[in-house]
Amino acid sequence: MQDSVVEIRVVSPIVTKGFRKVADLRALECPGIKVSHAQITAGPGSIESEFEAALSVPGTIAEAIKAQNEGVHAVIIDCMGDPGLRPSREAVTIPVLGPCETGMHLAAMLGHRFSVLTVMRRLRASFENTAAVAGLSTKLASVRSVDIPVLELEEDLDRTKAMLIKEGIRAVEEDGAEALVFGCTGLMGCAFALREGLLAHGIDVPVIDPIPAAVSVAAALVRSNLAHSKLTFPQPPEKQLLGYDYIHLPMPLAAE
Repeated sequence: MQDSVVEIRVVSPIVTKGFRKVADLRALECPGIKVSHAQITAGPGSIESEFEAALSVPGTIAEAIKAQNEGVHAVIIDCMGDPGLRPSREAVTIPVLGPCETGMHLAAMLGHRFSVLTVMRRLRASFENTAAVAGLSTKLASVRSVDIPVLELEEDLDRTKAMLIKEGIRAVEEDGAEALVFGCTGLMGCAFALREGLLAHGIDVPVIDPIPAAVSVAAALVRSNLAHSKLTFPQPPEKQLLGYDYIHLPMPLAAE
């Protein structure tokens, strides 16, 4: 893959049209990296609970399989709940990244402890669980929320950014965070404003914007000929999937 274009498919696991602007994804492209987009057709309007995340999983898996069949090199799930991450990895052989898992590992690399800045207080347990599964519980300083629903983040973007700065300062000064990661992919593009706001208060810490970061990591994995382990994420056994006729598992590799 050294001299080829890497195509990365960003899959939005919600049905709200226009929430993920294709122009924003195009801005992540650079020489050698193409970013395409897909969206599930049945599921929640946004994801702010485990319940909604669960409803998004079948469609997300189907889009991951479709991406592989179309020759896409890697998939990123466009939600910080990482819905369908592990089952999608079982279903395909190309790299599948969850922005939460990826963002947390990057934050842990760049700072001793990190905090997640998310949308709603109710999501705290989900992020703590993700950190535990990733082996990062001791690195997670806190989960703080701006208490603005996902679909309202852009209604008053100045207020959203102001709340991010406020909670980011508290995460550093009160919780001991030394790196910050957005807890919603709907906050994409706000990292510069948050970083500038922190610097204005004398706080110099990295701010992880998970989707752009995941695009870079995905491209690096593809170019390094790396993907998830099939011992960890083995191909599912063939059996009846009643009601899921739109999900067709790829044929297993001969080596499997």
